[in-house]
Amino acid sequence: MILRYGKALLLLAATSFLAGTASASELSFVPLKSSGIYAVGEQLGWTVTPAQGITPKTTYSYSIKTNGATEIAKGFLDLSHGTARIALSFDHPTMVTVTIDKTGTPPPSQPTPAEANRINTGLKAVLAKNDAALKPLLDKYPDLCLTPAPCGVIWPDVGPSPLPVPHEAVLGAAVEPTKIVPVAPRPADFDAFWAGEIAELANVPMRPIMTEIATAVPGIKLYKMQLDSLNSHVQGYLAVPLKKGPYPAMVAYQWAGVYPLIPGICANRAAEGWLCFNVSSHDMPLDSANGTPKNYYEIGNTSRLTSYYLAMYLRDTRALDWVRTLPSWNKKTLVVTGTSMGGHQSLVTAGLNPGKVTAVLVNEPSGGDTNAELGGRKPAYPNWPVSDPRVAATAPYFDTANFAAHITAPTMAAVGFIDNTCPPASVFSAVNRIPAPKEIIPMLESDHNNYTPDKQAAWLQRSEEVFATLLHGGKFVPDESVSKGK
Repeated sequence: MILRYGKALLLLAATSFLAGTASASELSFVPLKSSGIYAVGEQLGWTVTPAQGITPKTTYSYSIKTNGATEIAKGFLDLSHGTARIALSFDHPTMVTVTIDKTGTPPPSQPTPAEANRINTGLKAVLAKNDAALKPLLDKYPDLCLTPAPCGVIWPDVGPSPLPVPHEAVLGAAVEPTKIVPVAPRPADFDAFWAGEIAELANVPMRPIMTEIATAVPGIKLYKMQLDSLNSHVQGYLAVPLKKGPYPAMVAYQWAGVYPLIPGICANRAAEGWLCFNVSSHDMPLDSANGTPKNYYEIGNTSRLTSYYLAMYLRDTRALDWVRTLPSWNKKTLVVTGTSMGGHQSLVTAGLNPGKVTAVLVNEPSGGDTNAELGGRKPAYPNWPVSDPRVAATAPYFDTANFAAHITAPTMAAVGFIDNTCPPASVFSAVNRIPAPKEIIPMLESDHNNYTPDKQAAWLQRSEEVFATLLHGGKFVPDESVSKGK
């Protein structure tokens, strides 16, 4: 059967017609290219087969969307007598998502807490057995949770990004993603606006307040930190190794939500030898889940002068500038890093401070392609409501893509191909603008990190390799095979 939709051609070749019952866990989806990345005009897709020893006895519905928003086709897969093939071709760059659901049955339920913990333990055992390179990382982080819940960690309510809808399977692929650009152009006065804000910030004395606090991590000192910023304060934890310095430095920014900051993030890095500053996204007590409105992402979004993100971005730069003043910094290595809104802030800070950062390492960063919805794409957190023209005019001043053009440091960015919180098109739209060498880590089976933590191995392994290289005085040389379309 051949279906046409706009510029996309969909071919579904199935070897059977009738249906029965099976779950999608009994199906195997093999991409036509293992990289999941295709050229314009090239056939993109998957071969669908039953798992070994399984005879499916049901039909499956499918829905195919581009850039997380536009459905281009839907229909049914029938595997009762053989295999099926999903194949598409496009004449333009895009991201592709296919959702598979079993017909006539409700979506799968979520596991109980006990089941989730058993799954987590089993996953770690399988990973350690099948991948020798991951075993040291799993041993290093015994509390690492590979399932979204419970594992003792409650992710905060970040507001505008709903929980993902469960499907029998979700598939992701890309067509020349390094050519994806933001929907909205860069404002003509973008650089002038931010230069003025940074100049105002420079006139504010830092006035650091350091309060040493107890830590169970040996070989370090840990401090609560406060710095003055423009109309607010930087709050964070500074961790310093006790061994002889100076040290390479790391500034870690935080994911979305309102929650107590975790002292162990930088404490553990300092135990490795890093001078580490973990910066709160908010001006609030570090040990509190209160002090900032839960809807902070909406505050002042009709003007660039009142947006909540203005003060946040300036605090991020203030934190970086302060670390650069510390005599314990080795004046050689300074990394900015974070996941989700932490990656978002890392890209912004590196773009606002060209030449001051030596490496940028981010995982599924938010904040890109802020006007995506106006171009028929699924927006990224914080999901700017750009149907309001005032918001649409404000949002590009805070879009990571418009800061990325000034990043001079080598950069690594992990992209979840089925990420609903930070859709891959939004990440590519920003990372593609970075003129410095950049390494892109495609994670074909990853939704956002907290929803599919078991699909984050590529990011965890490669980022730890780079951190170790930088810690010991080496140079991060990005693998540009994806970013250069090789």
